[in-house]
Amino acid sequence: MGAYVFSLFVLGHSAPVLAGTVAVSSLGLVRDARPRRVAETVGGMLLGIVISEILLRLVGPGWWQLGITLAVVVFVARALSPQPGFAIAAAIQGLIVLLFPMAPTEASWSRLADGAVGGVAALLVTALVPRNPRAEVLRDARTLFAAIDDATATLIRALEDGDRSRAERALEKARALDPLVRAWQESLDSAVAVARISPFLRRRRAELDRYRRVMTATDLAVRNLRVVARRSGYLIDDGVPRPIPADLLRSLARALALVGESLDDIAQQIPAREAARAVARHLDPAQLAPGASAGEHSVISALRPFAVDLLVATGLGEDEARAAMPRI
Repeated sequence: MGAYVFSLFVLGHSAPVLAGTVAVSSLGLVRDARPRRVAETVGGMLLGIVISEILLRLVGPGWWQLGITLAVVVFVARALSPQPGFAIAAAIQGLIVLLFPMAPTEASWSRLADGAVGGVAALLVTALVPRNPRAEVLRDARTLFAAIDDATATLIRALEDGDRSRAERALEKARALDPLVRAWQESLDSAVAVARISPFLRRRRAELDRYRRVMTATDLAVRNLRVVARRSGYLIDDGVPRPIPADLLRSLARALALVGESLDDIAQQIPAREAARAVARHLDPAQLAPGASAGEHSVISALRPFAVDLLVATGLGEDEARAAMPRI
């Protein structure tokens, strides 16, 4: 609305449609509201306007000209950016240029100016409109931690029962965590980028930095969980229950749940750390399972980096987290 009014009354354009469409589309086409992403979308739209205006003057309007123009716009946009949204944004604005003729009294650059006004308005909205990025970050985090809990619960049950097929399902669930990690990372990156330029979000920056540390450690924990699941599948191929690694993983899963709760309530960070440390200090395969098979020792050993990741997620440095475990 503001972009349209500015172009209408300040620039004197009679029908600044592109000012409104660029502003609205720039904010609505991307879930990722990082200023850089919004600027990329605006750039795609302005590219579509420029190319369409040039071709409109070279080949004129018409159905076949429309097809050629769209093909050129999409080709150039894809050459400049691998993001599909960039080409889509360029094509949409190119369509508007070709389908809605400009008033004869307007200058040749007026629609490009309208698009630029809309882009500036979108960036201002991104930076200045108060918002709570924490809500989306926490929603994605809760989704991820719930899925991790489900995968670990399946793996614990597999170890308790000596069930190879259940361990394979746990591994599949662990592999399916990657998109959830990326979704959390995307929403967090977006929140951090907006917080850097928004005067309303200064007080959230330290909290978002803490979320990033937890996210990085959790990403590593997810990768190590897959290693544990894979080794567990090999271990219980004989159908024999393995209660020791099952109990260890259950205790670490409780610590992981507290890590997730600490995102909402930082007071849970210390209990999460102590819960993980209580397991980590005993992660010596030879002491925990003397006389056990090499496969069982391998699973217990795989829990060591998993425990380190959890300790780092609670705020410990990597060296301090490793020092919490016995040397083997």
